[in-house]
Amino acid sequence: MFTVNNLWVLIATALVFIMHLGFASLEAGFVQRKNVVNILFKNSMIICIGLLTYYFVGYNLMYPGDDYAGGFIGAFGIMDWNAGLVADNAYAAAAEGGATYTGYTDFIFQAMFAATCATIVSGAVAERVKLVPFLIFATLFVALSYPITGMWKWGGGWLDNMGFYDFAGSTLVHAAGGFAALAAIILLGARRGKYRPDGTVTAIPGHSMPLAAIGVFLLWFGWFGFNGGSVLSADANLVSLVFVTTSLAAAAGGVAAFFMGYILFKSYDLSMVLNGILGGLVGITAGADVMTGGTAILIGMIAGIIIPLSIVFFDKTLRLDDPVGATSVHGVCGIWGTLAVGIFGIGEFSFITQLIGTLAVGAFSFLTSFVIFSILKVTLGIRVDEEEEIRGLDLGEHDMHAYTLSKEDGVFQLTSD
Repeated sequence: MFTVNNLWVLIATALVFIMHLGFASLEAGFVQRKNVVNILFKNSMIICIGLLTYYFVGYNLMYPGDDYAGGFIGAFGIMDWNAGLVADNAYAAAAEGGATYTGYTDFIFQAMFAATCATIVSGAVAERVKLVPFLIFATLFVALSYPITGMWKWGGGWLDNMGFYDFAGSTLVHAAGGFAALAAIILLGARRGKYRPDGTVTAIPGHSMPLAAIGVFLLWFGWFGFNGGSVLSADANLVSLVFVTTSLAAAAGGVAAFFMGYILFKSYDLSMVLNGILGGLVGITAGADVMTGGTAILIGMIAGIIIPLSIVFFDKTLRLDDPVGATSVHGVCGIWGTLAVGIFGIGEFSFITQLIGTLAVGAFSFLTSFVIFSILKVTLGIRVDEEEEIRGLDLGEHDMHAYTLSKEDGVFQLTSD
């Protein structure tokens, strides 16, 4: 069984890796054609940066061992390579001791989560952030902020001692990334022309809804590994339960967003349905293993209702420009999903403890990101100049186009579209 358990967690790791393709596709579809290369470049670099920084700093900081139990911060240091090995003749002993996978498997599974958290910020700052400062932020976030808050629960820290519960990361991954994104867009400002002097809000549609839809389905597919792998074994009942609750919440989120989107906009808005599906997935992630089918549907449905309302609130009320809705999908629905454990979870869960945990992680991620971006803003600058924003970051940062088209197709006619 040790080998079977280890194999399932590795398969789940591969599914979480596929989520990075999903994020890349979703974000590329939701931005204008002139910024597609830039968004793909950032997503490609984030997974590379995430794996390396998590190996050198993040993993040990997040999982420091029993000596740091109940604390606020782990140990700085590189992953203990020798501790990752389980000898061939020690599988049975490892299983008897409660282990279900090797240390190497644990590292690579958790590293995929770390990179996912940073990817959330990428879409929110799309179409106007400078590349190098953003990559510096992603490095520091994955190396420091994410593993510190992750240690509070998953590494046996103070939230774990309080009884805080977050099965697969509604707060520790999604809300952390969502509130980091919120700090970034506050400091970065809106895209050019988004909010006009007369108070009107200009819609800036993405260039490819098919690409965005492909991204969402890839994310849903990868979420089976994100949540299913968080069982941390191949336990037949638990893995099956998590697959079911995950899918029911996603489906309910999409349907609820469909109805709420029509009530608000009097149109069948595909982008709202896509984000509603993601909102349902984010919402169920904190308690996918402690919910019934009915409560999973209810959690997803409420998340789907939240999505259009939250997007409108950030966009029109607060006038914060988030091209992909990351603050709503991951930040707001991440909080909702974590609180839902205290309301619907089967077991001894405290709503107050869940509230304290999600607010603490969200606040730390927001403040840390705000400080990092503020320092980058006054040193390197975080926003491209107006001319580059008009021409597109693909040309300004990368000197290339996402699509090879003829002159007749207008690829060389650079406008402010």
